[in-house]
Amino acid sequence: MSGALGGVARVFSLFNVVAAGLLATSVLALQAVQRPPVAPTPPKLELTERTSLKVKVYFTDSKVQLLKPETRTVLVTKSNARAVAQAALNVWADGPYDRNLLAVVPAKTAPPKVYLRGQHFFVDLPAAYANLRYGTSGERMLLCTVTRTLLEDRGEDVTFLVGGENVESLGHLDLREPYTRRDCADQ
Repeated sequence: MSGALGGVARVFSLFNVVAAGLLATSVLALQAVQRPPVAPTPPKLELTERTSLKVKVYFTDSKVQLLKPETRTVLVTKSNARAVAQAALNVWADGPYDRNLLAVVPAKTAPPKVYLRGQHFFVDLPAAYANLRYGTSGERMLLCTVTRTLLEDRGEDVTFLVGGENVESLGHLDLREPYTRRDCADQ
């Protein structure tokens, strides 16, 4: 009988028990890895109707002295003032169709973000706009084309931010006060 107990003791030795546990764990892990992943639930498709609107977008003449409007068609999902203003600045950043006009920002430049509070627009210019080095007339054209585009049909004034921050100036021009139609009327 003691021989049978010795054989059982050898079968259930610490090494054999640990090895059997590792074998069972590896079999379970292999099964878990071979199971196909659960398919994610697809997002709900929400079709939103886009409305096409005509907006007047301002660019500059070839001598960077005069503001010149160009009527463009924009597609918006909501026809509220903020959505229309953002769509207008998106096409403004893309530049004019008319070859006699100049874009105010380089091609592929991100458009500014537009916010609206009551009749007051807040335009957050990307931080890269602070490095354009346009000089006073170029900076004025940049600010005035945006101001005139936004205030064409709506709003009282435009306050400019740069990179999400209130700044005192954009190069040579003071940004502490909002811009109005009158500030850009002589262009």
